[in-house]
Amino acid sequence: MTKRLLSTSLRALSHENPLGLPRTGAPPELPRRQRGLPEKRNIRDVRKVIAVSSAKGGVGKSTIAVNLALAFARRGHRSGVLDTDIFGPSIPTLLNLRGEPRLSANDQLIPLSNYGVKSMSMGYLVDEKAPVVWRGLMVMKALQQLLHEVEWGGLDILVLDLPPGTGDTQLTITQQIKLDGAVIVSTPQDIALKDAVKGISMFRKVSVPILGMVQNMSVFSCPNCGHSTHIFGSEGVARTCESHDIELLGDIPLDARICDDADRGKPTVVAEPESARGAAFMGIADIIGRKIDL
Repeated sequence: MTKRLLSTSLRALSHENPLGLPRTGAPPELPRRQRGLPEKRNIRDVRKVIAVSSAKGGVGKSTIAVNLALAFARRGHRSGVLDTDIFGPSIPTLLNLRGEPRLSANDQLIPLSNYGVKSMSMGYLVDEKAPVVWRGLMVMKALQQLLHEVEWGGLDILVLDLPPGTGDTQLTITQQIKLDGAVIVSTPQDIALKDAVKGISMFRKVSVPILGMVQNMSVFSCPNCGHSTHIFGSEGVARTCESHDIELLGDIPLDARICDDADRGKPTVVAEPESARGAAFMGIADIIGRKIDL
């Protein structure tokens, strides 16, 4: 096991090797140009892979992705989460992890672990205050390295936390990785649902099974008086599921404690596993597990 040698200086990086990984023992490079779609590949030593997507920022997708990974771990599965957002990684904060990954004997990145979940993120490879000012070629190559040059050491399930949108990153993952399914997260608000529908169309176009939708921030219950308010509207995700023949996997309430748990790096499934909020995450994970034969 060796210490990582990555320099965060952009001058030290190249399009072919943006993470600065040693080339000895690395898997063969994919051809730069290919006719037609690339052949889908498995992620080494990972049995099941699901993608968590929203196509819209700010709807709590990363928080849900991490809590699902933790819920799988609580059910006894070997679980991991891969942060595929190169520009705005959230996993280090959510899992309260810092530090640069080491390299295995095969020159693969060794994931960082907390709460029984393995994780990898661009946030471990650059200073948290340093912006990643990269063009598309470097971003795509870095993504390929994160997908194929991490030594997971045997996982039952890997959760991919996708960035917002339906662009290069999402297409690279859906066209090159064998996904067992996708979970789409949205709030009940119409403006979020319009982007969620774009995500549904993208996954169907690339033949990725849609496992269902999660309605986040569904209802706010006042901790003082107990009155419930649908701040972002009600039943919006349920209507979208019905119109697109998709299962509604569950509802996550709008609760300040979920946000507080995430900000302090101890997500709800770890901080309050027996709460109604924790039970909601566990229930969604159970449904997904049955759907993908986990």
